[in-house]
Amino acid sequence: MRPAIVFGAILLLVSVAFVLRRAPSIARRASGGKSSDHVARRNERVGPAWAYPDSIRTPGTTNPDISQANIDETICNSGWSTKLVRPKESYTAKLKVLQMREWGFSGRTSDYEEDHLISLELGGHPTDARNLWPEPYSPKPGAREKDVVERYLHRQVCQGVLPLSEAQQQIATDWYKVYVAIEK
Repeated sequence: MRPAIVFGAILLLVSVAFVLRRAPSIARRASGGKSSDHVARRNERVGPAWAYPDSIRTPGTTNPDISQANIDETICNSGWSTKLVRPKESYTAKLKVLQMREWGFSGRTSDYEEDHLISLELGGHPTDARNLWPEPYSPKPGAREKDVVERYLHRQVCQGVLPLSEAQQQIATDWYKVYVAIEK
């Protein structure tokens, strides 16, 4: 392997590790030392704690290129695809390994999906580590159940039933609550 590629990969991993380690202190500083809304809302969640990412490390971030004003040209356009913004598998695979190790997750990497908390189809940020987390496939509820919520909220936004910002907040705050409501 070429030295420049190895150096670049190491630099990327070190940068991601730095961001992940600094995220809690940055969040506290940004909020004046108070708990963020995401931490407060964590206690109000409907599902089991393991169904959600750590709300400090993964609060969910949005793509600045997608807004309510342009959803007809972006996420709600039949010609638009998440493939246009999805990060390379090499990036998400390395991030998943790093996050699993740092967060103390056990099992194989194939037991998890490196998932966007705010999905790409809802205008979630494609590469920001604060929007990505190793989501387990099992036990249920897991990654496959969250996918149901992502598709449902996307339809709601594109049909004009729900504003984009509300859908983003719902999935970031308590995706399982939405899942329970739509599965009834």
